[in-house]
Amino acid sequence: MIRVRVISARGSTPREAGAEMIVTPDGTQGTIGGGQLEYMAIDRARQMLARGEAEARMDIPLGPEIGQCCGGRVVLSLDRHAPMPDANPDVLIFGAGHVGRALARALQPLPVNALLIDSRPEELARATGPTRLTALPEAEIRAAQPGSSVVILTHDHALDFLLAAEALSRTDLAYIGMIGSATKRAQFTRFVRDRGIDPTPLTCPIGAGFSRDKRPEIIAAFTAAELMARLTSSSLKKYPCNS
Repeated sequence: MIRVRVISARGSTPREAGAEMIVTPDGTQGTIGGGQLEYMAIDRARQMLARGEAEARMDIPLGPEIGQCCGGRVVLSLDRHAPMPDANPDVLIFGAGHVGRALARALQPLPVNALLIDSRPEELARATGPTRLTALPEAEIRAAQPGSSVVILTHDHALDFLLAAEALSRTDLAYIGMIGSATKRAQFTRFVRDRGIDPTPLTCPIGAGFSRDKRPEIIAAFTAAELMARLTSSSLKKYPCNS
C-alpha cells in the first residue's frame, strides 16, 4: 500500500497539510481532495506499487492545465506503507434511546469509531453498528483511549450526572457532551462543583448552537457536526496549512 500525504498546501487548495489517503492496487481509503489532483496521485501511487518504488514526491500547481482551478499549489509525499492500525478516534455514546441510535447512525460514515453503550439489551437490539451491553458504563469511560469523545444521553439523569462527572475527571478526552437543557446544566454544575470537579469542559446541551428542533435525527445531526468540528479543529492544530 502507498500512503499519499499533503505535506504543503499553499493558496487555495482542496485539503490542508496533513491530509492523507491510502492507495492499494484495487482501492483507496481517505482523500486528499478529489478531482484531477487525486487521480494523478492515485495513478502515481499505483505505478510505485507496480515498480516496487519506496517513495516519491509530487509538486502540483492547481491550474487550468490539470483542469482544477483552485489556484493553489500542493506538494505530496508518497511512501510505501505497512498496514496501519485504525487511527480514527473513538466516540462512546452512552444511551441507546432515540437520540443515541440516531447519533450512532449519523456518525457511521464519518472517520470515527462510534460505539453505542447501554444496559438495556432491548434498546441495543434496535441499533445499527457496534454496540456494547454493560451494567457498568462508567468503567467504559475509565478504559477509553486518550483522545476519545464521550456523548451522554441515557434514560436516567442521575446516570447522566455520574457519567459526565467520570468523564470530567479525565483531562485527555477530546469532547464531553451531555444532552439536556440550561436547567439541567445548572443542576449538574452544582453537583460537580460540590465534588471539586470543574464543569467547564462539558458541552451541554449538545448540538444546541444550530437549532431548537428537538427531533432525534436533527439533534443527532447537529451533535455530529459539533463533535466533528471539535475533532477536526484538533487535527488542524497538529497539521497547520501553509499559506
